[in-house]
Amino acid sequence: MKRIAILAVLGLAAPSLAQKAPPSLDPAVLRMQVVLDRLGFGPGVIDGRGGASLTNALKGFQESRGLRVTGAPDAATLDALRAYAALRPVLEVTLDRDAMRGPYVPQIPKDYAEQAKLASMAYTRPLEKLAERFHTTPAVLAELNPGVTQIAPGTRIRVPNTFPASRAYPADATPAWRATLASLNVEAQVPKAAKIVVDKSDAVLRVLDDRGRLVAQYTATIGSARDPLPLGDWKVLHVSPNPDWKMNPAILKGVSDDKKPQIIPPGPNNPVGVVWIDLSKEHYGIHGTNEPAQIGRAQSNGCVRLTNWDAARVALMVKGGTPVIFQA
Repeated sequence: MKRIAILAVLGLAAPSLAQKAPPSLDPAVLRMQVVLDRLGFGPGVIDGRGGASLTNALKGFQESRGLRVTGAPDAATLDALRAYAALRPVLEVTLDRDAMRGPYVPQIPKDYAEQAKLASMAYTRPLEKLAERFHTTPAVLAELNPGVTQIAPGTRIRVPNTFPASRAYPADATPAWRATLASLNVEAQVPKAAKIVVDKSDAVLRVLDDRGRLVAQYTATIGSARDPLPLGDWKVLHVSPNPDWKMNPAILKGVSDDKKPQIIPPGPNNPVGVVWIDLSKEHYGIHGTNEPAQIGRAQSNGCVRLTNWDAARVALMVKGGTPVIFQA
């Protein structure tokens, strides 16, 4: 009952007695996820549990280190990860006013016409903002803080250690984009992408350097049966930070043609998230999401969708002209 009370205080729904309880958070798995996240092999949301995104991250790490690619935390992989044993996977932080600062939209309407009326597609509450900052979910923050009864400036909470080694973002980045990157704890020291390969069969986005080496990898939501990934060779045209989204029923197969086009304002809860990497294939891009926990599970309108923090990191790796290969 104690955990249910905390969930209620934090504004989270408690599971009903008829629902099967989720597996418990495993500190060893969370440590592995934090290390992989820091190294650029994104495990999706950091939740202390296994799954396809963690398997993908392990495969990427193994390939980058010349290990046998198993997707499992085998002895050789664990030995390689021990090089990062000094990294503390969980830190205790004191929330300040910046961490809690809005704006917030208490409820995001589902109707696009109503969304278009909003000033921004902002977070709905401070806990959602904190969860994205630490690459996790509100429910996991609740699990890590069983004694917390309020979220406010001055509150001390335990969080996954996603703090970047550097926030020296590009000098030509706008103040708003720099603030977004900092808010998401995006690492500034990233490898430069010579090529991006999006693999439909594995549902991953792979970043290769100029020697063809894998330097980063992220689980992605890639198209759908209705809007399949357009296989072929494309390139990055430009990167649009904090974009609005032009909802056009004429090109969205899941939206009725009798709907009017709408411009959905920027914000982390925008359907394309905090960044749009525009591609030479018209209407297609690599972008963020308003539902990070659904990456690799839900479907997209043909584009390549990542968590907001992973999409922002990829955005720092590419430039206009970077080749992007969509393959089966």
